[in-house]
Amino acid sequence: MSEKDSSSKKPASFESRDQGQGDQDDWHRNLVNRLAFASINEQRRTRRWNVFFKGLLALYLLAILLLYWPGDWPNVDKLDGKHTALVELKGVITDESEASADTVIAGLQDAFEDEKTAGVILRINSPGGSPVQAGYIYNEIKRLRKKHPDTAIYAVVTDLCASGGYYVASAADEIYVDKASIVGSIGVLMNSFGFVGSMEKLGVERRLYTAGESKGFLDPFSPSKEADVEHVRVLLEDIHEQFISAVREGRGDRLQDHPDLFTGLIWTGEESLEMGLVDGIGSAGYVAREIIGEEDVVDFTQEPDLLERLSERIGVAMARGLGAFAAGGVATLR
Repeated sequence: MSEKDSSSKKPASFESRDQGQGDQDDWHRNLVNRLAFASINEQRRTRRWNVFFKGLLALYLLAILLLYWPGDWPNVDKLDGKHTALVELKGVITDESEASADTVIAGLQDAFEDEKTAGVILRINSPGGSPVQAGYIYNEIKRLRKKHPDTAIYAVVTDLCASGGYYVASAADEIYVDKASIVGSIGVLMNSFGFVGSMEKLGVERRLYTAGESKGFLDPFSPSKEADVEHVRVLLEDIHEQFISAVREGRGDRLQDHPDLFTGLIWTGEESLEMGLVDGIGSAGYVAREIIGEEDVVDFTQEPDLLERLSERIGVAMARGLGAFAAGGVATLR
């Protein structure tokens, strides 16, 4: 073998080493490619699941929206002509309920200010509530009637129009009920509890520290005082007189001279008609069609947004229960 031939050939050990290095590089490249493709596929799967869950969430929210949305969707076609405006007052009248003064007044203002409104119906189904909130609504109805003298407002009672509910209704031009509706309860109450006897049996000692002679007024864990009871009686009578004055102003000569009219009793729709508490028997549809003369009804009731409505259903009942227990001495028209 010549020297040239021997120099041109590499030893076998070097060739196998180069081949092994090449295989290792290919393995590394393949591994990197597989990892890259796996990462891309994982990202694609993640995006698909994100789209799926977002779509599912959107469908869930849409279902809730449709479930809790009020039954009457706005009818834009009715806004082209004259219509009867409707505002709902439902439930206990408090500052945090859907029957709060802010909510009801906002609906009434929109109804009266609409140029196409031929008349307004305030549909009431309420046992009463806060005399302050009821007074706010009463005063606003009076103000709106002066501002819009050609637009009458009619209170229409469904199941119940008692106490604060009737306080509000008495501001309307006329009141219509069903013959089986419950109407009246023109009175004021304040309720609380006394735990003194229970504490004595349990051996619990009440320690109340105040600055001010009457700061512990109506404390349910202390014995009641005659002076406190008398003070409450005067307070309730004062609010009752305010209630009676509002009803007399609103109803005028239509009220009959009945000895039980302002005692807090309730009556059926037929009985209340005889006593002059209401003006007729009829539903909202009847009033819109026969009294106002515009059968098309547009709902101006203010509705809370979806999150507020959901949160109210989840937590507000417990909050109100605790609040009512803590503030048991609040006067209510109920």
